[in-house]
Amino acid sequence: MSARSYQLVRPLFAVAMVAASTIYAVAQQPPSPSRVRGTIEAVDGDLLAVKSRAGEDVKLHMTGDIKVVGITRIALTDIKVGSFIGTTTVPGPDGANNAVEVHVFPENMRGTGEGSRPYDLKPNSSMTNATVEQSVVGNDGHTLNIKYKDGEKKVLVSPETPVVTYVPADKSDLKPGAKVIAFMKKLPDGSFETNRVSVGRDGLTPPM
Repeated sequence: MSARSYQLVRPLFAVAMVAASTIYAVAQQPPSPSRVRGTIEAVDGDLLAVKSRAGEDVKLHMTGDIKVVGITRIALTDIKVGSFIGTTTVPGPDGANNAVEVHVFPENMRGTGEGSRPYDLKPNSSMTNATVEQSVVGNDGHTLNIKYKDGEKKVLVSPETPVVTYVPADKSDLKPGAKVIAFMKKLPDGSFETNRVSVGRDGLTPPM
């Protein structure tokens, strides 16, 4: 390579290295959280102040089309064959999928988020939304065979596993002291907005 060619290539190489390092730095940044779990501290117009379970103060602007749903406890026996459920699971020492919680969708929410994906409730947890194909009662709880469009899974639900379902709710249920899970989006100015909040009924902490 001639000296002139080297002088031309060297700046291009430097630009490429800067671009690569920038992409790497962006990739290494932690993703913005997509939900906050906590307790409502205050409601001021469309501004929702939440104290997260980790102790952080989070302010959320509620969108005009915000959707609010209630969460209430039901019995393990309310999970039927054919129920469309969501469940957070963690791997057990024997490789089983142990349910941390189960939420039963009402019929008008069937198909919501169908599939299985990593979840942020606990380390190594996953969220699976699927239809119950079979339920087997054992000494240590129920084993559910659940099926979704891309696969199937066996889930062990112990008698201590919280089981809940969704019920109608609205903005009037968003009061100080209520336990919530708010889905949030970071805006260009650094603030957060929410268009969907799940609120526990009768003091319930939504378990998902």
